[in-house]
Amino acid sequence: MIEKKFEEAFTPEWVKKNITDLTNELVILRKVIPWQKIINRLTRFYDSGRGCVGISLRTVIGLFVVARLRLLSDRGGVSQVRENRYIQYFCNVPDEKLKTFIHDSGLCKTRRRPGEEGIAVIESEIFDMLRLAGVIKGDCMLTDSTVLPADIIYPTDIGLIFKAFGKMRHFAETHGIPLWWDDREIKELWREYNLNRNKNEIPAYFFEFALIFVSALRTFGDRVGNLTASGGEKEKALRLLALLTLLNEQNEQKIAGERHIKNRTVSLDEPEARPIKKGKKHPDCEFGTTLQMSFNRQGFMVTVENFIGKPDDSTLWPATSELFIKRMGEIPEFAIGDQGYRSVANLSIPGGTEHIFLGRSSDVAEEKKDFCRKARSATEGFIAVAKNIRGFGRSLYRGFGGDRIWSLLCQTACNLKKFLQLYFTDEIGDESLKTLGLA
Repeated sequence: MIEKKFEEAFTPEWVKKNITDLTNELVILRKVIPWQKIINRLTRFYDSGRGCVGISLRTVIGLFVVARLRLLSDRGGVSQVRENRYIQYFCNVPDEKLKTFIHDSGLCKTRRRPGEEGIAVIESEIFDMLRLAGVIKGDCMLTDSTVLPADIIYPTDIGLIFKAFGKMRHFAETHGIPLWWDDREIKELWREYNLNRNKNEIPAYFFEFALIFVSALRTFGDRVGNLTASGGEKEKALRLLALLTLLNEQNEQKIAGERHIKNRTVSLDEPEARPIKKGKKHPDCEFGTTLQMSFNRQGFMVTVENFIGKPDDSTLWPATSELFIKRMGEIPEFAIGDQGYRSVANLSIPGGTEHIFLGRSSDVAEEKKDFCRKARSATEGFIAVAKNIRGFGRSLYRGFGGDRIWSLLCQTACNLKKFLQLYFTDEIGDESLKTLGLA
């Protein structure tokens, strides 16, 4: 059960005493974020008549947003609420609940309840608030793709097999099954491999690990088939078996001499992650999922899409253009991308756009070339800021669904930070400020 409305947790006296800097970014954002609208849309993810009353949605939303604004972990976010009056005020946590309002371990479950759809509600309501107030303009669409790296160590063939034995070991311990391989042998072989500096001997180690793994995997399949457990546990074991079977098949391909293995597994914890070549400076390959981003000329992030692997940019352009128009409610005057998006068809998408620039100066009229070149350069800067400052440099949530949630929350933080930048430099018009309640 969840409360459908929230009440202000602080009296005017408390605010006057503790919130002395009214220009603090969290004080400003607290005024403009449409808290009740977001709550109204999120309540459908909760049962209105069963269970005890959960943590306030107003506080949950505040925690999600401030964690990405300040680049905090779950534990760091909860800790900062207890230590920082401005974050406490932003998250609407009264003094008497500071010690008990939530445990940091509960935030993971709190995110899973609304899931991708619920987090998208938070992002879309904040985005629409800024768009309808006239802050976000849709006259220019700048598009590019990058990699959202997963939180995994650099993958090696032997490391993946050793991790696979760890997964099977955990399965055996969970279900009280004796190990069916010589675990001491595996650990000694792993230690010997890590201490050996001769790269020429790595193939021999890989072949020995793979040989032991084949036998262990065969027995693991029998153990899973004979497992008597709940439906959820059985399904989890079957997923693990399928993943390890795929790993074994790819190992056999590697031993057979194949160099380019389709959908190569790079992590057993992040099975959707893929090796993605960037074609630029070091590192030339990253491990994760593909991000397709679009911005307006101001630097607001209009769309973020996540894809497994690296789809061809030219195939992504039409759908991204359509999503941009849908979000902004208008056709952009300029659509700008690099040559990776270039195709005969894409030079006319979005339909109705006057100037479409896909990496060549000849795409637009002479008087528009300078604007398009500068906008294309600005796109790289926007992505650099997103990856190095706004959290897109690494996803700390598990799985493809976790990457999607991470992207949406980072997008929210990016747009709020851009809004604050324009606000503090007096680049937002008076009418927009009045609509947002800041004038």
